[in-house]
Amino acid sequence: MKCLSLLLFAVVLSACMRMDARDATVTERPRILVSTDIGGTDPDDNQSMIHLLMYANEFDIEGLVSSPSFGEGSKEEIFRMISLYEQDRPSLVKGLRNSFGDSHGTYPSPEYLTSIVKQGHKGSAPLCGYDGSTEGSEWIVKCARRADQRPLWILVWGALEDVAQALHDAPDISEKIRIYWIGGPNKKWGCNAYNYIVENFPSLWFIENNATYRGFIGSTSDTSIYQKGFWPTFMEHAGAMGDDFVNYYGGMVKMGDTPSLLYLMKGDPERPSSNHWGGRFEVMNYTPRYIITGPLSASDTVPCYSLLEWRLNGPQIELAPDSVCFSLTIDRQNWPGYYAGDGIYVVRYAPKAPATLGYTVNSDIVGFPIHEGTFTVGKKWPAIGDYSSGNPNIVANHIPLGKVDEDGRYMSTWFTDIQDYSSAWQGSSTISGCRNDIMKDWSVRFQWLK
Repeated sequence: MKCLSLLLFAVVLSACMRMDARDATVTERPRILVSTDIGGTDPDDNQSMIHLLMYANEFDIEGLVSSPSFGEGSKEEIFRMISLYEQDRPSLVKGLRNSFGDSHGTYPSPEYLTSIVKQGHKGSAPLCGYDGSTEGSEWIVKCARRADQRPLWILVWGALEDVAQALHDAPDISEKIRIYWIGGPNKKWGCNAYNYIVENFPSLWFIENNATYRGFIGSTSDTSIYQKGFWPTFMEHAGAMGDDFVNYYGGMVKMGDTPSLLYLMKGDPERPSSNHWGGRFEVMNYTPRYIITGPLSASDTVPCYSLLEWRLNGPQIELAPDSVCFSLTIDRQNWPGYYAGDGIYVVRYAPKAPATLGYTVNSDIVGFPIHEGTFTVGKKWPAIGDYSSGNPNIVANHIPLGKVDEDGRYMSTWFTDIQDYSSAWQGSSTISGCRNDIMKDWSVRFQWLK
């Protein structure tokens, strides 16, 4: 047993061995653009922004786009975070130089960072998945089209509205970008944009992290220095950013969006199936979509994070397509339903966690097919073919991903959480095993600020 324990320790150590900020496999500075819903209802984006700014020397940051799918998020909140960084930058520059010399670049100026902050789409996209260009979507296009051999990594911390808009306006950028998306709960806020991307750009290079990111979220019951004790041990009195951190979850490290950055810090970014600080992923050939035409019951089970599309036949009315005219209520939240034309009414939803959910479809339109029902959300993802009920009101209509290459072989570059359910959340163990090494590396930078 002792030998087995030593072997397991060696395996974990080799996979998560701490290195100074960047793994040797990363041979050039990644180009990144961050799309964030910072300032909205979830303050963990503020935490992740602090982490990003403290590692800003390791990347070519080309854009910081405010893309709030709901809430009051805006680019002004990004400006505020940059003002904190501005206060701490002299200490960061000094600490970086003392620790690494000139081998790890330098920290960008606050003026530069301010110049690349752009306002993106506010709110969710309509049924078609896009809603007009924004300052943010136009900036994505501009960055992607730059003459640079390196791909542009778009790290999405919220919904995909600005990415979908950029792809709609400039389809040519699809070959020049890599997307790492923190999905899960964010998917339900941006179902229409997600549906547009998978239907129209199925061969994108895309990491869809729906659950793996949860392996980085700290434990409130663990008081050790790399868990609940991190803020009082390392952040308190550590510059403006350290002191600001306590304003989010009382200083408890959540940072569910940070794995998108960690992925580029340790490991080979072009090999998602290998070990990274930001998780390990497997190829995804289809995204589960289900068309619902009538009432469901608890025996109707769908995968977590799947795309549910209520497509109902009703009266033909004089209303422009994509107009909101009914609502879907699930889990005490209302989702807008749209008129698709020809008497067809559509609303989409993506469940964020295993559960049994009741729902109601309602409208003031005379003759509208009002109904209510219940459905069960299964734990496994994407789990295509695992769930069935025989109910004719729900039909699988999965969306294929990937493309056929020049040699006639099918190839997908869409990746998602590995089929590992050893922990509460699928794939999360691929990050949680490295978490202490990640936090230890970050703690060094807070020492610079002290």
